[in-house]
Amino acid sequence: MISTELNKQVLKVRLRGQRGQGMTEYIIIVALVAVASITVYQYLGQVLRAQTAAIAKELAGEDGTQETRAARSAAQAAKAEAKRKSLNDFTGNADKSSR
Repeated sequence: MISTELNKQVLKVRLRGQRGQGMTEYIIIVALVAVASITVYQYLGQVLRAQTAAIAKELAGEDGTQETRAARSAAQAAKAEAKRKSLNDFTGNADKSSR
């Protein structure tokens, strides 16, 4: 009878540990998605704003050509910046300090 109670307590402790591990994994995934979303929005935020403005003007019956051009130029600038950046831009001077 004592061993049955002990087994129940051990099982409860293990289940709690697994629940905590699942929650930790979930938090890590949510954080990674948030970082990826922020990065994408930094590159394409201006493009999205200009495209939304063009759509709003067109739906209102106005000419959205200027906003469409702004979206196109912002997209080209984001593409050029994405090509220019590499992983070295995000590490800072970490490799220089170890020399």
